[in-house]
Amino acid sequence: MPSQPFRSARLEARISPDALSMVKRAAEIQGRSVSDFVVTAAQEAAQRTIEETAIIRLSMEDQRALVEAILNPPEPSEALRKAADAYKRLVIESR
Repeated sequence: MPSQPFRSARLEARISPDALSMVKRAAEIQGRSVSDFVVTAAQEAAQRTIEETAIIRLSMEDQRALVEAILNPPEPSEALRKAADAYKRLVIESR
């Protein structure tokens, strides 16, 4: 059995009696303490949330538009040319 990481922070939460009953039952089924079950479940949910924000999901139409823009980029607009010139003056030439 892996050693438990050092725990120094405390988390408190209010929970309905029905939800607590369900959590206790699930923890019992897994042979874990309620505290361990809740911490593990929270960590897994947090990891999923973080991973989901790092993944960009595109429809097939959006995928095609992205590939088309990469393979055949449009000519830069006047605003983009001005922004590139300003960047060169401010960042590159000031080094």
